[in-house]
Amino acid sequence: MQERKFLRIAETIVLAISLSCILAFNPSLGEAKKKPKYTWRLGSAWTQKVRNESLQLFCDLIKVYSNGTIQVRFQPSGLLGSHDEIFHAVQDGSVQMGVFAPYVNLVPGGMLNWMPWSVGSYDEAAIAYAAPDGILYKVMDKAWEQVGFKLIWSPPMGPYGLGNKVRPLRTPEDFKGLKIRVSASLGFVKTLQNMGKGTGMTLQTIPWSDLYNALERNVVDGCWSLWSSLMEERHFEVLRYYTALDFAWDSCNVAINRELWDKLPNDLQEAIFKAARIAEERDYEAHRRTDRTYQKKLMASGLKIHFPTLEEQAMFRKKANIPEIWKELCDPWLEKCFPGQNMSKNIQDELERIRRKFR
Repeated sequence: MQERKFLRIAETIVLAISLSCILAFNPSLGEAKKKPKYTWRLGSAWTQKVRNESLQLFCDLIKVYSNGTIQVRFQPSGLLGSHDEIFHAVQDGSVQMGVFAPYVNLVPGGMLNWMPWSVGSYDEAAIAYAAPDGILYKVMDKAWEQVGFKLIWSPPMGPYGLGNKVRPLRTPEDFKGLKIRVSASLGFVKTLQNMGKGTGMTLQTIPWSDLYNALERNVVDGCWSLWSSLMEERHFEVLRYYTALDFAWDSCNVAINRELWDKLPNDLQEAIFKAARIAEERDYEAHRRTDRTYQKKLMASGLKIHFPTLEEQAMFRKKANIPEIWKELCDPWLEKCFPGQNMSKNIQDELERIRRKFR
């Protein structure tokens, strides 16, 4: 497998790319000013500065690399509706592209996008999610194909850790008596259940939008969170401790209507993938830098942050019993879609190979 190294291109170089500069240094791209043959929309339900800048770059570069044949208007912040509404609009073709969280009620194989203890760093994710050969790209492309989409690229949000108001989490025993907020993401829930088994920890399902108030009012003691959520959604104000456990990875998917994609000539498909590669590189580096900035601000805020050793991480991972969770949640779908290929083992072995490369 060819392993692309995203960090070879610094964010400052990517940010310097603009349509005017490209056209100035490459007159052959002057046709980008012509009237487009395809006028599309890319919808997102989220307002996230770093990701949205990368998605806008992606749209701009599609116009450039298609020589003006395709023009994509990026519409973030729910302008085209809720997450699920945008999903169904792209599925039926009334909107052409979107950025999605592949929840299993929409994408039956979507759990494989972010199974806990699979990917834990930007370096690992850059290999696992890379098109066309990354192991998670290949399996998620199949999952999206089943529901009428073509996967293009996966913008990251980074690693998940665990925060709480009671004590530092250094071993699984430190879950003792804690009330932890969870969502309907079964892989995450089962992983947390296993890691806290026997400690008296309890789990409560609370909408993400209600999490701050639930922590503030002591409805729950803790939650999983990201560096960006700690800072931008101000979770640090209602948490005292944060363990950067890196036990799971948040990556959404940019996907296009499959029927539309299949009708495009090869040169336009390649133009879209070329735009995606640059936007993806920019997104990885921008999020990595933002995380480092947020870590410094959070430490200055008084939030007590623990960075576990590899040995401490291993204790949590062992107790999570991930092979059993894969067997229950992933194996049935994988065997149905990849019969006789032993895909569950192949995927986990490849993810472990990638993990060892950077640990």
